[in-house]
Amino acid sequence: MTAKEVIAAIRNVPDFPIKGIQFKDITTALSRPDCLVWMRDEIVKRYKGLGITQVVGIESRGFILAPAVAMELGAGFVPIRKPNKLPAETVSVTYQKEYGEDSIQMHKDALKPEDVVLIHDDILATGGSMAAAIELVKKLGVKKIYVNCIIELEGLNGMEFLKGKAEDINCLLSIEVDE
Repeated sequence: MTAKEVIAAIRNVPDFPIKGIQFKDITTALSRPDCLVWMRDEIVKRYKGLGITQVVGIESRGFILAPAVAMELGAGFVPIRKPNKLPAETVSVTYQKEYGEDSIQMHKDALKPEDVVLIHDDILATGGSMAAAIELVKKLGVKKIYVNCIIELEGLNGMEFLKGKAEDINCLLSIEVDE
């Protein structure tokens, strides 16, 4: 399995969720065991040995691989959810997306100061939702933060926007926005 083969397995959905957006649907790659294993293993290789204690997955597609990566790293899994989805006391951040405003939340007691956190999501576009996730995790005062996404959408400057906000920011694959 190669990065090129995984990219070929990702479906492009025009005009979703709104007109003008070229949505990169990873579900077609996730349905293939070889792609799924490749993605998990590549993430684990990059972060093994860094002392990750918690893998934080961003709702909703960040939930898909984050628990598998957490298990391989011997870490726990913590979800970041949309508002009113978590049952206990939460901390929140509101941010601008490329097509509107959104908020995310995490349980207030989900992370500890000694935690080394890997935040994971499927797509890095402009960086707004990941920056909000980093801000949310920082509110809980953790030791270190690493960031991983499966796909970086080239040309939207998400990596540049996130520069300096975490120890390491990495995407497994890069895809042109219009590909």
